[in-house]
Amino acid sequence: MSGSPKLVPTKYDALVVLIVLALAVALGARYWFAPAREAAEIIVSIGGVEAERLTFDDSEYDYTNNGYTVHVTVRAGSVRVDHADCPTQDCVRTGAISRPGQSIVCLPARIILTIEGAAAPDYDAIAG
Repeated sequence: MSGSPKLVPTKYDALVVLIVLALAVALGARYWFAPAREAAEIIVSIGGVEAERLTFDDSEYDYTNNGYTVHVTVRAGSVRVDHADCPTQDCVRTGAISRPGQSIVCLPARIILTIEGAAAPDYDAIAG
């Protein structure tokens, strides 16, 4: 019985490693140097009508409709409903949202918070 053959890296192995590294650097550069997206806004709709547009500055708001009050908090680039006196509490359980296209809906109060702005890029920042 003979032992297994020794594997020795060749110049082609080094070439493959260099190509993979170059692709990784190019994809990373695409992410880091991508053009800036336009700022997103929070659209507050009450009863189906746009009531207010908010920015992502740290602040708190109270909205009342249909006898219910919704307490909204904007912090660190996200928005959430901290407290609502509606019976289902679905809007509170939704948690914080931060991406364009996401919404928080309080059906009993007929209040909708939607983030609008530039769509997210078609690639992800994390690969793997």
